Amino acid sequence: MRGLDRANNIADLRRLARRRLPGPIFDYIDGGADDEWSLRRNAAAFSDYELLPDVLSDVSSIRTATTIFGQPSQWPLMLSPTGLTRMFHADAELAVARAAARHGLVYALSTMGTTRLEDLAHAHAGPKIFQIYIFKDRGLTAEFVARCRDAGFHGLALTVDTPVAGNRERDRVSGLSLPPRLTLRSLLSFAAHPAWSLPALGGSKFDLANVSHKLDVLAGGPMSLFDYIGGQFDRSVCWRDVEWLAREWGGPLAIKGVMTPDDARRSIASGATGVMISNHGGRQLDGAAAPVDQIAAVRDALGAAPDVICDGGIRRGTDVVKALALGATACSIGRPYLYGLAAGGEAGVDRALTLLTDEIARDLALAGIADIATLSRRHVRRARSV
Repeated sequence: MRGLDRANNIADLRRLARRRLPGPIFDYIDGGADDEWSLRRNAAAFSDYELLPDVLSDVSSIRTATTIFGQPSQWPLMLSPTGLTRMFHADAELAVARAAARHGLVYALSTMGTTRLEDLAHAHAGPKIFQIYIFKDRGLTAEFVARCRDAGFHGLALTVDTPVAGNRERDRVSGLSLPPRLTLRSLLSFAAHPAWSLPALGGSKFDLANVSHKLDVLAGGPMSLFDYIGGQFDRSVCWRDVEWLAREWGGPLAIKGVMTPDDARRSIASGATGVMISNHGGRQLDGAAAPVDQIAAVRDALGAAPDVICDGGIRRGTDVVKALALGATACSIGRPYLYGLAAGGEAGVDRALTLLTDEIARDLALAGIADIATLSRRHVRRARSV
């Protein structure tokens, strides 16, 4: 697609996405909570670390394969669950999953996705994870577990950082609703982006495909995202619920939203097999620490075996190398592939993944690392100016 071949990095894909999407839709991808401090910090924190390369190492062959959620991955990278994906391109989650499969990556489907999990499983034979919440209606959560088992999903990621919805002020200003609303404020932006607006108006029905059958949230016209999502969160969820979910599922389970060593230890003690260090992309608690800054402490708390996945702020291959050196099993990306999806559909996602995997391979070679299994903390340190 025009422009994709000239995208040299994720920042270029972000610019393409911004040009293609109406303002309110781009802001939904790009924005965070409150003053967006954590959003900015997630990416900026990687600059606080510098790499210490080995030299005169044989890097004629670079080995990047690993295991995530018990599944083989060709790269130490997975695709994070993202909600409302059809807003960014009509091919939605299926386009993302197909690109992930070509690159040998684990793909995670969101509860708030716009593709039924059964349809995703039918179209995607690669390793797949389902991101789940423990809803007020525990029966709905149990239903998801059964559906994922029947559909052949390989693992679950339980999101635990959403007792209430974050204060996403960009979306409040734009009046973003489900489906998107043509308000006076946003009308000109939608009209100025016909390549997005016309397919959106005439394409497939937009809904939260995995929950609308039960909750009927779309009946009666547009509904605030904040009202809907906030109404389903359960402030009473606790570690006993994690134990229950682990028993119900009986397979690989990561707790997504863990930020401290104590909570990481508690996650494993409650039946999880790993953790995703995440502040929800800076979209929940503003002021929360950057995930990369928590990797070393969490790995020290858990030992070598459990998965420790860094979720947030990844924009370059060097970010992945730094996270692995600090002790991460892998990194998880959301916005980078969404920028690609918005910029060019499946081809755009493929471009995003190609850029990142090419960078990882090149950066490993430049750092003198032939196998990611040999990365350790001797290869990274805090920058002297920090």
